[in-house]
Amino acid sequence: MGRPKKEAEPKLLTDVELELMTVLWQTGEATVRDVLEQLPANRQLAYTSVSTVLRILEKKKLVQTRKDGKAHLYAPAVSKTDYESRSVRDLVDKVFDGTPSAMVMRLLDDEGMSAEELREIQARLKERLEP
Repeated sequence: MGRPKKEAEPKLLTDVELELMTVLWQTGEATVRDVLEQLPANRQLAYTSVSTVLRILEKKKLVQTRKDGKAHLYAPAVSKTDYESRSVRDLVDKVFDGTPSAMVMRLLDDEGMSAEELREIQARLKERLEP
């Protein structure tokens, strides 16, 4: 008898999946047409492509759907915060050898952070360190 299969966490989203999920996180619930209308004007995606990707996201249990008349309404089944956490964990594991501080140090060492962003990080660290 083999070991029971451990249910794997869903993989990270592809670029187009993330693009559509971002629209759903912003709108809360949307039809395929609503999603298309929220995309940038220069973004050329066919109705059928958006519909297919949303159905794929539903199969991955990242999106829920319900019927509203003839239309299907799609809503996120995972919060943006949960997905951000999963993505960061994946990045830390794969790129920073499982060491979160290495990622933070890289962010701090790289150019481009404003003084305001650094103050926000400093305030957050202070909150975490003080009981």
